[in-house]
Amino acid sequence: MKTRIFSKKSIALLALAVGLVQFASAQRKDGIERPNFILIFTDDQGYGDLGTYGNPTIKTPNIDRLALEGQKWTNFYVAANVCTPSRAGLLTGRLPIRSGMQGEKKRVLFPDSKGGLPSSEITIAALLKQKGYHTGIIGKWHLGSQPQFLPTKHGFDYYYGIPYSNDMDRVDSIPYVKAITEPKNEYFQVPLLRNEEVIEKPAIQNTLTERYTKEAVAFIAKNKGEPFFLYLAHSMPHVPLFANDKFKGKSARGIYGDVIEEIDWSVGEIVEALKKQGLDKNTYVVFVSDNGPWKIFKELGGSSGPLYGAKGNSYEGGVRVPAIFWGPERVKPGQVTEIGSTLDVLATFAHLAHANLPKDRVYDGYDLTPVLSGKEQKSPREEMFYYHASQLVAVRKGAFKLSFYSNSEFAYPDQLSKTEQPKLFNLNEDIGEANDIAEKYPELVKELIKLAEDHSKTVVPVISQLDIP
Repeated sequence: MKTRIFSKKSIALLALAVGLVQFASAQRKDGIERPNFILIFTDDQGYGDLGTYGNPTIKTPNIDRLALEGQKWTNFYVAANVCTPSRAGLLTGRLPIRSGMQGEKKRVLFPDSKGGLPSSEITIAALLKQKGYHTGIIGKWHLGSQPQFLPTKHGFDYYYGIPYSNDMDRVDSIPYVKAITEPKNEYFQVPLLRNEEVIEKPAIQNTLTERYTKEAVAFIAKNKGEPFFLYLAHSMPHVPLFANDKFKGKSARGIYGDVIEEIDWSVGEIVEALKKQGLDKNTYVVFVSDNGPWKIFKELGGSSGPLYGAKGNSYEGGVRVPAIFWGPERVKPGQVTEIGSTLDVLATFAHLAHANLPKDRVYDGYDLTPVLSGKEQKSPREEMFYYHASQLVAVRKGAFKLSFYSNSEFAYPDQLSKTEQPKLFNLNEDIGEANDIAEKYPELVKELIKLAEDHSKTVVPVISQLDIP
């Protein structure tokens, strides 16, 4: 039998042909091209925890490369300062107060919570499924652990992950501080699910990031022939911090750095998988955190960088997060200093997938496609509304932020209190919110108060899913 030898030219043509087939498979019968989307969401990662955002000791070469090849946004916000409402805002494109995914008695959902994301809400996954997308979530859900609220009931074809935060379902006999500072897997009873079936309890947390990554790579390979949406929601760096043996002790930043550097490895694996399948030029990858760092845990928590505040409050450090958009030949590389939000992800993905948003509800997001493509430099988002549970505590328009309430920098214990007079900050000049300039600009204060009042008129009271007894 003769051995067939292919020339470099024939190999290149074959590779091109394979790429064209895969590209064509991303188009539906209507002839419209629909790109893939991968949304990577980390838990409690601060604004200053990445090399590209100025961290001097945590090595994140893969994420930094995403920022270099794509867009790094420096004024990007989440919908809320804690897990559950932030995730609700991301997936629905609506402020949590509109869906009831905020609470006064409880700030997040717990294992015994009876509520969850209402079936009336339309997630990114549900919207994209209508356009033929395969949808999967790998990682943390935290939008309801009762059967009727699981991801498979909200548009996701596949689910592999934990239903709530990794510090929940703690064994009663173990004090919370001990469980967090000296963690062992047996101190918690957090379940690992595949679709709606518990496959491991307690979840072995040291290997979750590695297993999430392998599941993500497999999902990409399995669905390479059709458009897909993958939501990779890491459990880390939320405490308790469990480091994989492959990364333990490797970072100069301690165990927190070990965990972040494994997440960076994971990002590298995802990008490599896309390239291997010939999908990198037909896929958008978004990397973002769910809220600011949990500073009360000191070295076990992250860094807000130059920002003031942390998880649990609505100072910049609690809600301004690292955000990177990557897509070769789709996203124009550069740094974006315009305002953006996780609330904009649904509208942006919908536009790119040629999906229409329902007209029967209020959306709080904008389509960022013109900025991503480089056709526009100015973001359609000029304002941001800051909520603490159901209370509107601040509003931003352009460079100026008006705060109506004050809080502890660390947010715990909860010390939210209304200020005698609103405080005004120019965030372009005063990123740390240190200099109140309200007296200098009384007319601007009035304008922002009016903006807050007009916004509040659009909010219709609904049942709090987090406070259901």
